[in-house]
Amino acid sequence: MTPTTPIDLNADLGEGFGRWRLTDDEQLLSVVTSANVACGFHAGDAATMRRVCELAAERGVRIGAQVSYRDLAGFGRRAMDVPPAELTAEVAYQIGALEVFARAAGSRVAYVKPHGALYNRVVHDEEQAAAVVDGVLLAGAGLPVLGLPSSRFLKTAERAGLPVVAEAFADRAYTGEGTLVPRAQEGAVITEADAVVERSLGLARSGTVLALSGERVPVRARSLCLHGDTPGAVGLARRVRARLESAGVPVEAFA
Repeated sequence: MTPTTPIDLNADLGEGFGRWRLTDDEQLLSVVTSANVACGFHAGDAATMRRVCELAAERGVRIGAQVSYRDLAGFGRRAMDVPPAELTAEVAYQIGALEVFARAAGSRVAYVKPHGALYNRVVHDEEQAAAVVDGVLLAGAGLPVLGLPSSRFLKTAERAGLPVVAEAFADRAYTGEGTLVPRAQEGAVITEADAVVERSLGLARSGTVLALSGERVPVRARSLCLHGDTPGAVGLARRVRARLESAGVPVEAFA
């Protein structure tokens, strides 16, 4: 990957419910190029989805459906065993719900990204990966999907004819196999801002990252995720974007 290869910046947004808000959607939408909007299953509600879609459309930010297991209490981060047919229907349901608000805002749902436990499950689980892909197909738009490089999910989506986009995480630790270290494990989340900024640049320019075990592993990605629920998320996102642009890395949406 060369320094001139564009990189997309995505963030999880709309992660609130009712009067409770977790992410600073308005400020993050001034930095990122793609918004992963919670569709009501791990977070989000109708009013929040509508508001985030309107803000994203105003700023020219691409709207993505962040689909999840039905787990509001666990924020979509608890392991669940959902029958494939049920998961397919629920993925299509979430995409369809967000599409209503995206269209009303003069935009559209441009891609799909799983969240939390579902994201991690479809890295290895072919049956659940296929169920998510079937849900995207059922929604009827042939949308690009965003996921971990070399995951079962991206391979299954590609076989099904969907555009696939690999992403990386500057604030998450990686295993030697190029997968994310589970959040319950010590060191799984990178909290030092300078380290996150430099890891972002390294991922964008060389497509590699230093694994928690010490070796450098390839993680070639077109999109970089900036978590919106971490302390100081907005300031960190601004620093990451400024560092990339100052190094000559174009920041552009993939969709």
